[in-house]
Amino acid sequence: MKKSTIWILGIVMGLSFLSLIYMQVRYIEEMVRMRNEQFDGSVKRSLYSVSKHAELAETERWILKDIYDSERRDYIESAARGNDITRQSQRITITSPDGSTFSTFEVQSMTRIDSGNVKIDVPNKVNAKSIPQTSRSLAEMLKNRYIYQRASVDEVVRQLLYKASEESVGDRIDFQQLDNYIKSELLNNGITLLYHFKVLDRSGNEIYRCSDYEDKGSDNSYTQPLFPNDLPAKMSFIKVHFPAKRDYIYDSVNFVVPSMVFTSVLLMTFIFTIIIIFRQKKLTEMKNDFVNNMTHEFKTPISTISLAAQMLKDPAVGKSPTMFNHISGVINDETKRLRFQVEKVLQMSMFDRQKATLKMKELDANDLISGVVHTFALKVEQNNGKIESFLDAEHATIFVDEMHITNVVFNLMDNAVKYKKPEKELVLTVRTWNASDKLMISIEDNGIGIKRENLKKVFEKFYRVHTGNLHDVKGFGLGLAYVKKIIEDHHGTIKVESDIDVGTKFIIALPLLKK
Repeated sequence: MKKSTIWILGIVMGLSFLSLIYMQVRYIEEMVRMRNEQFDGSVKRSLYSVSKHAELAETERWILKDIYDSERRDYIESAARGNDITRQSQRITITSPDGSTFSTFEVQSMTRIDSGNVKIDVPNKVNAKSIPQTSRSLAEMLKNRYIYQRASVDEVVRQLLYKASEESVGDRIDFQQLDNYIKSELLNNGITLLYHFKVLDRSGNEIYRCSDYEDKGSDNSYTQPLFPNDLPAKMSFIKVHFPAKRDYIYDSVNFVVPSMVFTSVLLMTFIFTIIIIFRQKKLTEMKNDFVNNMTHEFKTPISTISLAAQMLKDPAVGKSPTMFNHISGVINDETKRLRFQVEKVLQMSMFDRQKATLKMKELDANDLISGVVHTFALKVEQNNGKIESFLDAEHATIFVDEMHITNVVFNLMDNAVKYKKPEKELVLTVRTWNASDKLMISIEDNGIGIKRENLKKVFEKFYRVHTGNLHDVKGFGLGLAYVKKIIEDHHGTIKVESDIDVGTKFIIALPLLKK
């Protein structure tokens, strides 16, 4: 599959997942908004009903009190005149403009009856036509009397309410009864949350407060006039607070949260899968390049060894010890070169397994590095350079894997050759010295150098430093990652110092063998 195709699929799937998450977030926001609106509406309806209950209860109390006081006065006056008293009962129903009933209560009244004789005038002659007329007249009289009495009652109620508004709120309402009103109306509207309330005057001064009232957010509080028909200057308010409103709102959308979590997990899994695909594709391309490069790299030493072997068959060579030693050295060097190429294959295998098998043994680091320098000198000379070694470490005994440490030094030297300046002679310097209980190894060159911002990345796997116009540098971005891993597996450290157009210096610290 082409890289562009993978990118297109990745972008399409990524946008699809992000759109899905966005839609879920928007759905949650919409549900929270609707739940808030429903809750606000229910609370406002409840508080409106509470204020009506409080007002009607006060109206009923004052009407009954006024009737009781009036009847008591009439009773005393009638008893003094010797008139009879009859008790009458009347049920009064108060309704709203839309026809709903707010309150119904019974009013008992006493009527005075005069003890004198009652005289009834009966007409001498009854006319048949006068009966319907009389009926209509009586109906009209009753209607007018009802309208007058209703207007009188309204006026009386208005006067009573005005008189009631002159009193303090504490005398006008029972706060325990008000609490019962609130609880009942909230239950009627499906709200069972814990609430606190307080009563305020127009100026915001507290008249009453619940003992456990906590106002920790205006979004969770609702205010309603306690007696809506009071004069504005004497208006009082009830404020109800719901501490657990936020939890109540979000509990209703908790079922959506798991779907968001699963979608996020799928998105992360998809991203991880895309990353793995790219890494595998890169690894596949790297292995293909590796095979092609190895084919070329193997041809040269094999051809050289084959030519040297044929030369050894010449009797003249056997008679010249100098020539014989030279050819033997060439075969030895090319064999080491072949072994170095084989070790690159092992490095690839090691990164596939993510671990290295170390065969530790005691050896002298100066001797090991000296052998590597001697073997690598041929390649440096082929690139118009020279190699210098200063093996000054007095204590150089280390306990390491010879093959891997040799490969480490080879890789660092090979990088120096790869990134040399084309127009300048390569100078490669290798040093050893002791610092505390460590063996220090430095490999320094005068090549193109590394930018400061790239120094922290050079040890990352597959990372390759940008070389500008230099396009003939071959590699896989594994060399320095391999070096760092091997050094750390030997409980050592490695750092790099570099400046552009000055050169690069790698410093390795390995623990000495304690005897």
